[in-house]
Amino acid sequence: MADNFIEFPCLEVTQPIGTFYLGKIDTEELVSISYADVRRPEGRDIERYIGTQRDLSEARVTEIKQYVTTIDACFPTSIILAVDSEHVTYDEKSRTLRINKDEKVAKIIDGQHRIAGLQDYSGPPFELNVTIFIDMDIEDQAMVFATINLKQTKVTKSLAYDLYEYAQSRSPQKTCHNIAKLMNSKKESPFFKRIKILGKDTGIGTEVITQSTFVDRLIKLISKDPMGDRDKIKRKKPLEPPSGRDAESLVFRERFIKEEDAEIARILWNYFKAVEARWQDSWNNFDRGMVLARTTGFAALMRILPRTLNAINGRARIPKEQEFLDYLKLSNLKDIDFTIEKFKPGSAGESALFRSLIGDIFGAE
Repeated sequence: MADNFIEFPCLEVTQPIGTFYLGKIDTEELVSISYADVRRPEGRDIERYIGTQRDLSEARVTEIKQYVTTIDACFPTSIILAVDSEHVTYDEKSRTLRINKDEKVAKIIDGQHRIAGLQDYSGPPFELNVTIFIDMDIEDQAMVFATINLKQTKVTKSLAYDLYEYAQSRSPQKTCHNIAKLMNSKKESPFFKRIKILGKDTGIGTEVITQSTFVDRLIKLISKDPMGDRDKIKRKKPLEPPSGRDAESLVFRERFIKEEDAEIARILWNYFKAVEARWQDSWNNFDRGMVLARTTGFAALMRILPRTLNAINGRARIPKEQEFLDYLKLSNLKDIDFTIEKFKPGSAGESALFRSLIGDIFGAE
């Protein structure tokens, strides 16, 4: 690479929209020449043109920065760029593209989060495949952007968790997914046919919790960094047991490290069997106006579980259903209390229910 330009292999492709170029480029080089048109307060030119706006998500960038450090990081889909012809030349004989090295040469049509997440990347070689359009007008840029971002089918979080079933190595995600499917499939389970696997309701009327909700709440009791744990396992590195305040909240982490997934499932089974015994009518009421069996109730109960396990020394053994029930009986809530009028759907209702339970069972926090 010379000081004033970047050169890399490319193939020339012709489609109805015109001719463009497919190539591969080193991450550092791509970051050095690309820019996102996000400087306007009213949004990117592309997004203004099609009447939508997608600001750069710092949370998404942080997630990508973590992901690119994992052992199996991969971006198989192309980053799409628009470059003015004055800054680029293509050599048909050598099939190489030469672009002037300037920080505002390659406008990002799609891939701004990936590029932002790769800024300051310092890991092993990481090449990216790019699609480069030359002298592409704003109308065509908007059409390509819309086709990619507005017409594609989104992958649900539940589906993403479901795919962990096919992973060969252990991970917090796979363990939680397997426990969710086990709980949903066993007739004696407190969650029998209650979980929307893949986030889809089959119409039987009892599937009131999504797979992603179940996994998200359970995984918080195993790991503060599930992706990092997964990466360490794949690299055959040991996981750190919880310590300090983390030991109080990550109540299933030591069991996960010891590969005691069945014990985690049994503790959840006994706990929610106790919930069912304590509030049988509400737990088996799937009406939309009742919250105990739905996300609001499930989430609040999962927040109470670590405190309860610590109180009965349940991290070193499998507590019986009755032990959980003895604590739940300290709550003053009755079956008729678990309504959307008292505990509204969403985080506010979940927090209100949690405060009510924690206050009755363990005293005011």
